[in-house]
Amino acid sequence: MIRFLALSSLLLLVTPAAWAAEPAVSFREALRMALERNHLVSGAAYEKEAAERGAAATRSRYLPRITFDESFAASNSPTRTFMMKLDQGRFAQDDFQLGNLNSPATRTDFRTMFSLEQPLFDFSIGYGREMAEREAEEKGYLFERRREDAGYAVLAAYLGVQRARAVLDATEKEVVEAREHLRLARTRSEGGTGLRSDELRARTFLSEAEERTITALNDLQLAKMRLALAVGGGAGESLDIREEMKGEPLRLQEEELVRAALVTRQDLKGAEKGVERAAAAVGLAASAWLPTVYAGASWQMNDRDIPFGRDNDAWNAGVTLRWELFDGMRRSSDQGRARASRDAAVQYREQFRKEIALQIRESLLRRGEAGKRLEVARHAFLAAEEGMRLVNKRFGEGLATMVELLDAQTSLNRSRTGLVERETDLQLATARVYHAAGLFLKEMMNP
Repeated sequence: MIRFLALSSLLLLVTPAAWAAEPAVSFREALRMALERNHLVSGAAYEKEAAERGAAATRSRYLPRITFDESFAASNSPTRTFMMKLDQGRFAQDDFQLGNLNSPATRTDFRTMFSLEQPLFDFSIGYGREMAEREAEEKGYLFERRREDAGYAVLAAYLGVQRARAVLDATEKEVVEAREHLRLARTRSEGGTGLRSDELRARTFLSEAEERTITALNDLQLAKMRLALAVGGGAGESLDIREEMKGEPLRLQEEELVRAALVTRQDLKGAEKGVERAAAAVGLAASAWLPTVYAGASWQMNDRDIPFGRDNDAWNAGVTLRWELFDGMRRSSDQGRARASRDAAVQYREQFRKEIALQIRESLLRRGEAGKRLEVARHAFLAAEEGMRLVNKRFGEGLATMVELLDAQTSLNRSRTGLVERETDLQLATARVYHAAGLFLKEMMNP
């Protein structure tokens, strides 16, 4: 009795004070919060942004490159000093004397240069751009799939809170009923019509119910923490639910779901883009056999004494064709590797398509199983409830023992908790079907 009073005080005083400040949300509010704050969704968004910026960087290769250089050199090399004088416009007649040519004095040169390079013909730029764009699209589809995953995780966490709360309600009913059984056993024992062992057995039964209530309290608190984490909350934060979710019928048939999945699954679209990126890589490897043509121009100033000075200036412009004729079979190996990678991506994509179809059919079978188990659980609960009523009546008439009464109560408790579990399992199984089909957010945000 002392332990029961202590437990009651804990439930009445500590727990309400701890939960009073907990915010509560509906499922749609929790879903919106997760899509905005979940770290996995945010990470996928940054990956998408990085890939898009990478694609923009590859497009810049079509534009000219303009660079600026400022360099300093000092030398007494005959050829180098000769060129320095020419660049600076300081070449004189006595510089042709053999002594000055063979043993020149140390000379300095500050060179300021602006240079421009413009690709005219380079297939690798186009294939590189295509690869980067396909990667950006792939990351975009994977970001959308991450949103689907986060939404499904929120639903699972939300239903976890709903389930834990229902289990707590069930265990609290068990405590109330066990307390009544103990009262009856004590009354009979004190009146001489019952056994002391029945009173002890009822007290043990009450203690076990109290232990289950303590566990249910912790499970509920942990479920709230998981929900807070799923929506992007901090470690240790809790989030309660404002309303219970009700089960809804499935709106699509199996073949419709399979067809929809092959069209709407974002990760499958990402796999398609992966194949396209691998095909572009094959083109990139093949482009290495072709020549490249670049135009270039530069303007420079040279000065003997100061940086950015201008003793003399000059410009030059031209076009360069470069064709690699032999590289030790490197290009052949790279091309073979690219083809193999493309073929591998195709095989992985086809296997993934089959797995998606299997996931749909498996989720439908599991949902059907969950529906049948819920039906069985309802019948079991009704049977246990009626059995409890009959045994309780017989116990009141002295025709049933305390053992029979507690056995009936145990069956009722088990069936009550099992009914809660099966109801939640059916809701989660329905959501799993939509998640496998890539329709989760569409169905949950716009029911």
